[in-house]
Amino acid sequence: MRSRGVAVLAVLVTLALAAGAAAVWLWPGRDEGTPEEVARDYFAAWSRGSLDGMGRLVADPPPDFADQHHALSDGLRVSTIALDPRPVVRSGPDTARAAFTVTRAVAGRGDWTFGSELRLGKVDGRWRVLWTPSTLYPGLKGKGTWSLREVTVPAVAPVARDGKPFPQDGPLQPYLSAINERMEGEAGTGWVIELRDGSGPVQRVKVLGVKATRKVRTTLDRRVQAAAERAVGGRQAAVVAIRPSSGEIVAVADALGGMGAFVGTYPPGSTFKVVTAAALLADGMGAGSAADCPAVVVTAQRTIRNDQNHDLGRTTLRDAFAASCNTTFARLAVEKAGAKKLAAAAESFGFGARVAPGLTAAPCPFPSVGSGAALAEAGIGQGQVLASPLLMASVAAAVADGTWRAPRLLSPELIREGGGGVPDAHDVPGAADLRSMMRAVVTGGTAARAGLPEGTSGKTGTAEYDGGTHAWFIGFRGDLAFSVLVPDGGSGPEVAAPLAAAFLRGLR
Repeated sequence: MRSRGVAVLAVLVTLALAAGAAAVWLWPGRDEGTPEEVARDYFAAWSRGSLDGMGRLVADPPPDFADQHHALSDGLRVSTIALDPRPVVRSGPDTARAAFTVTRAVAGRGDWTFGSELRLGKVDGRWRVLWTPSTLYPGLKGKGTWSLREVTVPAVAPVARDGKPFPQDGPLQPYLSAINERMEGEAGTGWVIELRDGSGPVQRVKVLGVKATRKVRTTLDRRVQAAAERAVGGRQAAVVAIRPSSGEIVAVADALGGMGAFVGTYPPGSTFKVVTAAALLADGMGAGSAADCPAVVVTAQRTIRNDQNHDLGRTTLRDAFAASCNTTFARLAVEKAGAKKLAAAAESFGFGARVAPGLTAAPCPFPSVGSGAALAEAGIGQGQVLASPLLMASVAAAVADGTWRAPRLLSPELIREGGGGVPDAHDVPGAADLRSMMRAVVTGGTAARAGLPEGTSGKTGTAEYDGGTHAWFIGFRGDLAFSVLVPDGGSGPEVAAPLAAAFLRGLR
């Protein structure tokens, strides 16, 4: 492999070493003085198959650290591994990260290449690897069950809308493989890598050994895709971009693992206030209607607080939206919209909608929340509300165009060829007011300091869950709508919105 500014480790490792050859012990010393040295030693230990040596460089390694590595190698019958680290990037005085690419030869069926990230931090004054399962495979949350299965797939080659191919091992691979399976053509035999993460559904990660012959044009735009991939970089994040005027998916930069941008679901946090606002607008309010934004409110026996206890007092719906007032939208969801109207608004924006044939995606139905505390939480995108990055990109697209369209990766002609049809489009409530409210978020609200290009409108979200927060930003600019998700990323305004700005400014 080619060096990228550092000494590249491209070491072939036999399966016997990965399965338990003699350990190489790395004793603490000067080599642990910088994150660069710890990363170098960790990759060196990995290249030798020294799981004990790797573990000694990890802060609090889990008891099944070695088992998780063996599960992947044994389940896929990996015969060789090649590692290609990138330079270490310091993200703070006590934190750093190093992106890397790993290539595994899988059971004689072909090579599987993907990128991941090594996180490092100071623990008790010494640099250590901050290991999680996602270091082994992006998006992995626990000890995965890996397997190989022989499959028969159509011999097709999904390509960009301009007819040109995508890189074989880029982040689009799971999505292209899913299209590959659904298109008719001369059948071929291949091997699919499958992953079950904990008790979740089986994910199809990659298909090996299939020679595609028929070019199938997708809606994906190579220019937009490249900008999205550059913006995501080596971090665990996803960007999904859609043409509001057509519903065409033009980019999917997914480092969540598998098809996480389509099938992964997360609390959407304050990005869901777009839907809550739509329910209020449909019920007679306007962007300039009076609204209260106290620091704390009790509604439906649920105490709701604003971030940093900010208090706007008596204001407008637009300004409460721009400042992302939890107290405003939770109380109005309970006391004005109600569960039925909120559910109707959610359904109009695609929650629970049937997806276009040829698209593997989670439907994300809006939950039955009744009229109590669950409704207050739902009004601010918390509690039982879950959404995928794809769904939230389609929410932004619906606001931009005023019409919800089913997102799709194939043309209507190709969808009909497969015996399906595109779900009917329909208007969404309050689109004109929502556009002005989302514009206010960028011009003077929570995304004002994110560096977004002129003409951008959007909504930030910081979604709480047990153990942390997910960073969201959804928006549109011209005929391009998008969503950005950084799981466990922290603040939407501070993390996701700047990533969105990098994506938009990277379009060229």
